[in-house]
Amino acid sequence: MSEKFVLATHNPGKLKEMSDILARFGVEVVSPGDLGITVDVEETGTTFAENAMLKAKAICAAAKLPAIADDSGLCVDALNGGPGVYSARYGGEGLDDKGRYTLLLNNMRGQTTRAAHFTCSIACAFPNGDTLTAEGRCDGSIAFAPMGKGGFGYDPVFFVPEKAKTFGQLTAEEKSTISHRGKALKSFAEKLETYLGK
Repeated sequence: MSEKFVLATHNPGKLKEMSDILARFGVEVVSPGDLGITVDVEETGTTFAENAMLKAKAICAAAKLPAIADDSGLCVDALNGGPGVYSARYGGEGLDDKGRYTLLLNNMRGQTTRAAHFTCSIACAFPNGDTLTAEGRCDGSIAFAPMGKGGFGYDPVFFVPEKAKTFGQLTAEEKSTISHRGKALKSFAEKLETYLGK
């Protein structure tokens, strides 16, 4: 069993998060860039799980190593579950994180139903064809204005009632205990431990 896993991301935050979790299994996490691999995977899936698996399988095939990918996004009840799988591309190419959550707040104007949740799907593909998947979800609501400077993406406008704060106001540690990604990673780590123990 290879002790090296490729994480399909260029996000240093995600790389560190995954490295911290997998270190206890003696697994080293590297990015495709570390291996000189550039694979542009088109996210054609209609679900987070499909997109995560597309990425994991493509990177696994290119690197000949086990590959982990995640796909996550924000699902807002009043927007029929949108932006959903299009969270990172919401509003088109030209927008940054602030532009996207500002657009979201504008689209939510006048909405009394502000329930929303973040979903994270993790997929792992092995060179032998085996796969593992895990899911995590965090429920909350869309704030009326951005609060907090932490996190990334929609964090400043995602309000978590149990903490009475947005993701943007939580410390990284606080966020990881309740976040969709934190829950998905915990579930994934348990499944991986069982798999590696076989």
